[in-house]
Amino acid sequence: MYAVRDIKKDELIEASPVIISPKSEWKYLKKTSLFHHCFHWGDDDETAIALGKGSLFNHSYTPNATYDNNLDDLTIDFYAHKDIKAGEEITINYNGEIDDKSPLWFDVIE
Repeated sequence: MYAVRDIKKDELIEASPVIISPKSEWKYLKKTSLFHHCFHWGDDDETAIALGKGSLFNHSYTPNATYDNNLDDLTIDFYAHKDIKAGEEITINYNGEIDDKSPLWFDVIE
């Protein structure tokens, strides 16, 4: 996903609605193609499937955006972590934290 205009640091980029899947369904969900579009959700190890543009952000260990689970509005809110120029790819860290360098479930090429 690429910025179509300049985006200021801390600006909301996207509020993606989610479908919540209970922990008991994870064993089935991880066998589907939706697995690659899941986010951790809430305190009960539930899973959120991001709708809207939320499933389109690529991973980076040096992302320019971050996200927060909005439990009240049932959205994942994506924010600019720094100023993003028009034409620049918008990336997030799939580990959830900006500086988390933990290995992912796939090989990362940066």
